[in-house]
Amino acid sequence: MLRFFDRLYLFCIWISGLSILAMSLIIPWGVFARYVLGTGSSWPEPVAVLLMVTFTFMGAAAGYRAGAHIAVGMLVDHLPAGVQKIGAYLVHILMLVICGFVVLWGSKLVMGTMGQTLAELPWLAVGWTYMPVPLGALLTLVFVLEVLFWGPAHDRAVVVFDHEGPTSAEAI
Repeated sequence: MLRFFDRLYLFCIWISGLSILAMSLIIPWGVFARYVLGTGSSWPEPVAVLLMVTFTFMGAAAGYRAGAHIAVGMLVDHLPAGVQKIGAYLVHILMLVICGFVVLWGSKLVMGTMGQTLAELPWLAVGWTYMPVPLGALLTLVFVLEVLFWGPAHDRAVVVFDHEGPTSAEAI
């Protein structure tokens, strides 16, 4: 089961990374087309926004699994030692509730806007632009359940990029 979660984590990382890569190519193209070619393209801005939403929600899921959410850790770390475990458990329960809310209402938003299209991209239904919201929340929900049932995964090799053993120089 943990291997499945590792693959899901890598999926989130790759989608997030590819989204940023595509954004870093699309935005300069939009600037170049407008100021150098003198013909502004209408599609770079909405596509860049879609990619940013994708990066945000997929990256949030990966960040949760990696234990990289600074505010949650900071709050729990400042509780008295005996209360930290309860506080951490409550954080995960609240995350389940929030993720469930976003999955439910995000899915309704997606379904409710499937009949609309973007003016700049008439072939793309608006609902598809909102799809990363419930999908990212669903993936985060899966990672919350992983933490609750199998424990935190922030020390797994796939998360810390520790795929190789120590080199001979590091072993000394």
